[in-house]
Formats: sequence, structure tokens, C-alpha cells
Amino acid sequence: MPFLVGLVSAFIFYLLLTTSSGNLFLWSKAELITGAIFALTVGAVTTKLAAEKGFRILTPMRWFLFFAYSVGPFFWAMAKANVDIVYRVITGRINPGIVKISPNLKTDIGLTLLANSITLTPGTLTVDVDEETNDLYIHWINVRKETLEKMPRDYRDICGTLPDWARRLAG
Repeated sequence: MPFLVGLVSAFIFYLLLTTSSGNLFLWSKAELITGAIFALTVGAVTTKLAAEKGFRILTPMRWFLFFAYSVGPFFWAMAKANVDIVYRVITGRINPGIVKISPNLKTDIGLTLLANSITLTPGTLTVDVDEETNDLYIHWINVRKETLEKMPRDYRDICGTLPDWARRLAG
């Protein structure tokens, strides 16, 4: 199954990147052959990786969850953060600092997904990851004293439900 998922994903991605480059449908015959060769290579590599690492993220259900995460909670967090940043720029109410959170994520994929989601959200930036404890150090634009008292276990003020979604997606 991982071979087929990698093969089909790579081929579709290749076709999307080379759309309108030929005369056979939207692609040339050479483009389709080249895409098939690249897709076979990617399928073979991802099969080996999936067997070694057990990447459950390659399943179609995880893709659906990732799409739901992207257009749901992540988009909402981005929208709220943008409004908050506008408010802070206009009023000048900024209290920056670095806080430590413990999201209890077990996989590197989950930590990477969460760290990138936090970094892409305005007002926060993932500064460091403690590889032994899987804790994240985050630069936050509005560190409040009451939030610091709840850290590092209660991370909801900083990243909401994003760690829960990272746990669902990456296991």
C-alpha cells in the first residue's frame, strides 16, 4: 500500500507541476513517461521509508485529516493571530518573551508539524526543541504572568488545539 500511495501521489504532483506542457490531453508523451519514471522512483523510496519508520501519515485518511486541519483549526488560529497582531501593533501592547511548552508528542513528524504551525502563526515563533523531552521553546509576542504560572503543561493560551491535531495526524 505505501508503494501505491507514494506512486500515485508523486505522479499526480508531477502532473500538476507540468500541466499545459504538451498536446496529449494537457501533457506530452515524454512528460507522461518522465512522470511515470519519477513516480516509480518515489514510490520505491517511500515504501522503504514507510517500512523502516512506519509512516502512518501516508494513508489517505491522514491526508483527509491534514486537509481538515489546514482549513479548520490552523486557518482559525492564523486568523485570530492576525487580528491580535494588528491590535498589538496599533496599541503598542507587546510583552515578548520565550516560553516552554510540553505538548507530549512522541513522533518527530508530530513535533515538526506543531513547530511549523506555531511558527506560521503570527506572533509566535518556535525557537528550539528539546530532543530529550520533546518540549518546545516558543517566542511569543504577548507573555502574560498568569499564563507563565500554568506552563509548560497548559499550552492552550499559546497554540490552542494545534498539539491535539498534530497528535491525531502523526500518531
